[in-house]
Amino acid sequence: MADPVPLCGAVRAGWFRVAELWTLAEGQKKRMILTFTVECAFGAYFKGECIRAIEIDEEACLYDLHEAIQDSVSFGRDHPFAFFLANSASPFARKQWLTEKEEWEDKEDDFWRIRLKDIYPLGRKRLYYLFDFGDNWTFEIRRHRKAKEPEAGVKYPRVVKTIGPNPEQYPNYEE
Repeated sequence: MADPVPLCGAVRAGWFRVAELWTLAEGQKKRMILTFTVECAFGAYFKGECIRAIEIDEEACLYDLHEAIQDSVSFGRDHPFAFFLANSASPFARKQWLTEKEEWEDKEDDFWRIRLKDIYPLGRKRLYYLFDFGDNWTFEIRRHRKAKEPEAGVKYPRVVKTIGPNPEQYPNYEE
């Protein structure tokens, strides 16, 4: 059996459908679905609690997670983003960036390459997603311990729980 095409980049190529996962050969590990709690910790116009539980394939990459978070809060994809590890969401916390590349295209390539299953365990650090380096939208990402088998007919990633309204990315202020 030929090696399957990895999920990362599949969304960009436009062919990915979870319902059409390849048949696994004997001895291959079955792909699992991870659940993440994504909580908005900071943003220029952040006003209240915003928590989303997102289910996503363990083979998905950071770029896929970026897309899922953007969809879950209805943000426009109009700014660069990054992922980092830290002890807290504080702007003063020491950050360990998941890519050290200088050019955006190189960073983006890393986000397509780094798979979610390869990031964990984190030890005492937490994973954060930073979107829009001007408004500093910061989301803490917590992985649930248990992975589960994919449900037939379900398209992943998907939001399975919503607490609070979407943050307002660009509020309308009347003069």
